[in-house]
Amino acid sequence: MNAMNAPADTQPRIDQRPVPQFLLDALQQRFGAQYSSAQAVREQHGRDEGSIQAPPPAAVVFAESTQDVQDAVRLAAQHAVPVIAYGAGSSLEGHLLAVQGGISIDVGRMNRVLSIDADDLTVTVQPGITRKQLNEAIKDSGLFFPIDPGADASIGGMSATRASGTNAVRYGSMRENVLALEVVTASGDIIRTGTRAKKSSAGYDLTRLMVGSEGTLGIFTEVTLRLYPLPEAVSAAICSFPSIEAAVRTVIQTIQLGVPIARVELIDVHSVRMVNAHSKLTLREEPMLLMEFHGTPAGVQEQAETVQQIASEHGGQAFEWASTPEERTRLWTARHNAYFAAVQSRPGCRCISTDTCVPISRLADALLDSVAEAEASGIPYFLVGHVGDGNFHFGYLIDPNAPEERERAEALNHKLVARALRLGGTCTGEHGVGVHKMGFLVDEAGAGAVDMMRAIKQALDPQNILNPGKIFTL
Repeated sequence: MNAMNAPADTQPRIDQRPVPQFLLDALQQRFGAQYSSAQAVREQHGRDEGSIQAPPPAAVVFAESTQDVQDAVRLAAQHAVPVIAYGAGSSLEGHLLAVQGGISIDVGRMNRVLSIDADDLTVTVQPGITRKQLNEAIKDSGLFFPIDPGADASIGGMSATRASGTNAVRYGSMRENVLALEVVTASGDIIRTGTRAKKSSAGYDLTRLMVGSEGTLGIFTEVTLRLYPLPEAVSAAICSFPSIEAAVRTVIQTIQLGVPIARVELIDVHSVRMVNAHSKLTLREEPMLLMEFHGTPAGVQEQAETVQQIASEHGGQAFEWASTPEERTRLWTARHNAYFAAVQSRPGCRCISTDTCVPISRLADALLDSVAEAEASGIPYFLVGHVGDGNFHFGYLIDPNAPEERERAEALNHKLVARALRLGGTCTGEHGVGVHKMGFLVDEAGAGAVDMMRAIKQALDPQNILNPGKIFTL
């Protein structure tokens, strides 16, 4: 279905396959206490942070090793039963929903650091480790992993959705920072892709194929990542603006001048108000940029002074510094809690979150018209964005018992995505396609490209058991 003409209520098609009892019995016998068919456990593994709903999986296997994942996949493959990898459950587009039934494989217990190669600036981890756990484990090495999507997501999930986040303007996304993978395939075989070398010309780039495949081509059991030295100096700053346009023009000029800013986040007045209430802060309730600078003390000072001058030319004021770790953590924690602050601002609501990204030169065009549409809709909303790389998110706060609100919110989302595509952008900068954006993928990539994706999927997963019903239909 073409997204431009799709109905506003884009709920997934539920087409659950039967799960034979003898498969459940075999899984219980193999995994014992690592297996659960309890309703509460199944429901936990059948929902994410998004607004889409589907029935839960038939059972959950808590994998603790690559062998566990391999055995679970092989048992499921014998009966053509779907398997869905589960990490931290923080996805937003329905990636882990059991829309075709099946078994959830929870890799959260696979959370060890397997090796740190400080001289080569790499680390190999199991997929269930979260980004915060990883950075805590490597902090004594003088290195850090910079990809920060906000939620304390698992590294496996971040790799599967090709996540990025607040630091992407300087350090890139998971696409640039995953070097190698160990993957369990649909047949239960184990393959390795990539190496720790900085480059390779050997054959197809299977690592890049797997990163962003959303669990539809394999289940990751090991991930090798690029690390970075901890910067000598770090400083954060906030600056308020008279309008969103003024803030965005500041960002565009900063990027076009080549200032190596590490983070630059846009927070609209609604988000600031919600964050103040949730985190008990007293930020000026105006559109705001939250920035961070990394480097030497002199380099950080020079970057900050340049940005402060640019901001002042666009009406920026109340430029405030946060140089201590405690102050920086307080500000970024507030930013990362913006989603939860927004949801709590309307008790009982659900959030329909958008995730477009456009070329930096078209950012103002994309944002301003979308803000006007959101204001006119009457639906409570908030806006945050990793605007240094043109990525931004609207969150529409809807009453789940009011179908007309969902319809209006989905209509806003359709307009926003259509606008982003016209401006040379994408329907998703970091959340992934899941089930919510399947029609948009056709609009962005074209039917021929999506057919090629289907061909790859059918070749690698002929029974369609790996997270079926995601990205595209078969």
